[in-house]
Formats: sequence, C-alpha cells, structure tokens
Amino acid sequence: MNWETLDWFIIGPAIVAGILILSTHVPLGQVVLKRGIIFIDLAVAQVAALGVIIADTVGWEENVYAVQVAAVGAALVAAAGLNWTEKYWPGIQEALIGTLFVLAATGSILLLAGNPHGGEYLKDILVGQILWTTWPSLIPIAILYAVLLTVWFTAREKIGRAGFYVTFAFAITAAVQIVGVYLVFASLILPALATRRLQGSTRLWVGYGVGVLSYVAGIIASSLLDLPTGAVVVWTMAIFSVITGNVIARKAGAGQA
Repeated sequence: MNWETLDWFIIGPAIVAGILILSTHVPLGQVVLKRGIIFIDLAVAQVAALGVIIADTVGWEENVYAVQVAAVGAALVAAAGLNWTEKYWPGIQEALIGTLFVLAATGSILLLAGNPHGGEYLKDILVGQILWTTWPSLIPIAILYAVLLTVWFTAREKIGRAGFYVTFAFAITAAVQIVGVYLVFASLILPALATRRLQGSTRLWVGYGVGVLSYVAGIIASSLLDLPTGAVVVWTMAIFSVITGNVIARKAGAGQA
C-alpha cells in the first residue's frame, strides 16, 4: 500500500468528476428503475462509445469536437429510436434495449478488429480512465450538467418522454468518456436500488450520499492498491448500496413494528 500515490492533483479531479456524474445520474437512475428500463444506460453508453470508435476509425481522433459530435449524435439517434419503440412497442422495450446494447458492443469489436491497440481501447471504454481527468476537462462537463439539471428539475413534466431520452443521451455521452460503460451503469442503478424504499428529496440526497462515498472510497482505495479505478469504484458502490439498503429496510421494519 503506497500512501505517496494519494496526490490531490490526480485524485482531486477524479473525485470531482465522479460527483459531477452523480449529479445527473442519481435522479435519472431513479426514473430508469421506476420505469423498468434498467439496461437503457448500458445501451446508450455503448452506443455513445461506438460513436467515439467510429470517429477514431475515420481519422477524427485528433479533432475533439468531431469526436464529441460523433458520440452525441450516436447517442441521440439511439435515444430517438428508443423513444419511438417505447411508444409503439412498450411491451418489448427492455428486449429491444438489450438488443441495441449487443449490436453496439459487437459493432465496436468489429470496428477495432484490425486495430493493434483495439483490446486496450475497449478496456478503456468499459472501465474508463477517470484518474486521467484534469481540472480544465471538467469545465465543459460542469456547464453541460448544470444545463441538464436545470431543465430536469424545472421542466421535467413539460419535456415528457422524448425530453427524458434527450437528457439521458447527453448525460450518458459525457460520462462514458470519463468513467466508462460499467461505472455509468453503476452510478445510475446502484444508488437508485439502495434508496428504493425512500421517497422525494430524502431519496435523492441519500442516493447522492451513497454515490459520493463510493467514488471517494473507491478512488482512494484504487490509488493505494494500484488497481483499476473504475472497477474498484463499482465494487465500493455495490458495498455501500447493500449497506444503505439494509439500514433503510431495518428502519422501515422498525417503524412498522
């Protein structure tokens, strides 16, 4: 265990990045869980990642704006498609979401088949590179999420189902390029599962608490143990979620006794 690895200039931006991602993922995750479309985050995140791979394949990797357009465009197309299928085929929406995920995942593998660094590239997409986050790179994400949160908490009822999918697409696209597909899923679903017995603002703030503790503990643990940060944070979030869920369940049981 190397305490010298706890460099604030490295883990500081990573922790703030995690908090920013949680700011949108916790409330969106509660809606995803309520609507029973659990794997939409995996599907849209994988599609956004596919957009990044497509940009790289056609030679746009040096153009940051082109990569972002490709990622957001792919996610928005996926969101529009899922909005349409939910309207006309709601009974099989979860199956269609799973199919979209598989197609995007295998499409990524096919595009990277001839890339000598394809395996490492896929690993980065899945588990992320949150420790490589820098302070300047957080500014556009903070601005985007401030806009998304303002729209979400002030006009959620007005924007409807289509607005939810658009908001989701933008939030996921920004997150997946930092923390990877696995941690995007965990940040959306695990705090929502842990707090499912709570209501209103209490549920929201407890969910934020679970997420923040998980990111802080996971980032510190991964630095000390020299383990992949994204994978460690997923496990710490699962542990904190189980503990929180059990505490909430016991309190609910005591209140009914």
